[in-house]
Amino acid sequence: MSFLESRPTEDLAEIAFIEEAAGNEDPPTPIRGVRRLLWWIVPANMGVFIIWGSFLGILLPAQVAGLDPANKVANLAIVSTVGAIFALFAQPIAGQLSDRTRSRFGRRAPWIMIGSLIGALSLVGLTFANSFVGVLIAATLVQTAYNFAQGPLSAIMPDRVPIKRRGTFSALSGIGLMVGALGGQIVGSVFLGSIAAGYVFLAVFSVLMLSLFVIFNPDYSSEEIAREPFKFADFLRTFWVNPIKHPDFFWAFTGRTLLYAGYFTVTGFQFYILTDFLHIENPASVIPVLGVISLAGILISTVISGPLSDKFGRRKPFIFGSSALVGAAMLIPMISPTLPGWMAMTFVAGFGFGMFQAVDTALMSQVLPSARSFAKDLGVVNIAATLPQALAPAIAGAIVLSVGYIGLFPLGIVLSILGAFAVWPIKASR
Repeated sequence: MSFLESRPTEDLAEIAFIEEAAGNEDPPTPIRGVRRLLWWIVPANMGVFIIWGSFLGILLPAQVAGLDPANKVANLAIVSTVGAIFALFAQPIAGQLSDRTRSRFGRRAPWIMIGSLIGALSLVGLTFANSFVGVLIAATLVQTAYNFAQGPLSAIMPDRVPIKRRGTFSALSGIGLMVGALGGQIVGSVFLGSIAAGYVFLAVFSVLMLSLFVIFNPDYSSEEIAREPFKFADFLRTFWVNPIKHPDFFWAFTGRTLLYAGYFTVTGFQFYILTDFLHIENPASVIPVLGVISLAGILISTVISGPLSDKFGRRKPFIFGSSALVGAAMLIPMISPTLPGWMAMTFVAGFGFGMFQAVDTALMSQVLPSARSFAKDLGVVNIAATLPQALAPAIAGAIVLSVGYIGLFPLGIVLSILGAFAVWPIKASR
């Protein structure tokens, strides 16, 4: 007899939770394996975000430059834009599919594995791409596939983590995210001399981390959950969450969008700020140091903020504090446009952004309308993170062309502060 077959009462509670609960309700008791889940989310997130740090940040630009050095900027812009468009919709679609999945392995595990395997095969395919079109197709598949894995992975928290532990879970999730993304830049730099080997390493690493997560944190079976009839019109409508009916969801989405936009409008232009605003002759020697400084600030604030938000049962004060810190950090290069000033900004902004990352995911989990659609709704929420990063280069470029680099910092400050005000009306969390 399997473990699931030996616990019919708990199965009924899990089914009732999925069919009736919302994000501000605890999963049914007894909740098993939460401590193990807390620690395994770190390598799981690293398995996804190391792709974004090394593939998008280092290896793909190098591969595109190697194909056509004269047109590398335009070609990379095309590849990045197409990939970003597909990535924008991949998470909510994957979330919708996983919400409707019925299997003995649960709703999330099949799509986490499918996404990681297709993403790994696409990375390997990139090693054979020797034309712009080939790189465009394979790179788009990589972004789409890993977002398919990331969407259901993000739904693990509201599915299986009690509200009082979500700040800690969010903090550990943020550590995996940031270590993966920033560490990925180092990994990408190591493999610059052999891009193909780098792609193979990333493919193996990501599949291994996500497979181990699924194996050691098995989900409840979803076979007994009632199947809803599929209607394409209803499927499309689920991507819209009514802001009047679910105002908390709307305000949380808006707050995340604004703060991400404020942060990435400035940090996303770091390379050009170093060369053209701070006049650093060799930015390649400085960027790794800045990455370590940023990571230090993020890790310190993440480790502190997540558990504290659980202890006090409050999320909003940490969001307010993070917005204030990110905004204050952007005053520094305005006052001191020097490399030490930029380093100070990098640490303070990283500290503030880490504080935000530590509690924002927990806050988001508490404003989800229904357990029936946790993954889809989180996929929509994650658009608030991916959209600003996709649009930030265009917004920042327009500002720079209009008033110069100095104009980026006031915009970042205003957006960050507005992000804090947007969180104020939320009632599902204090």
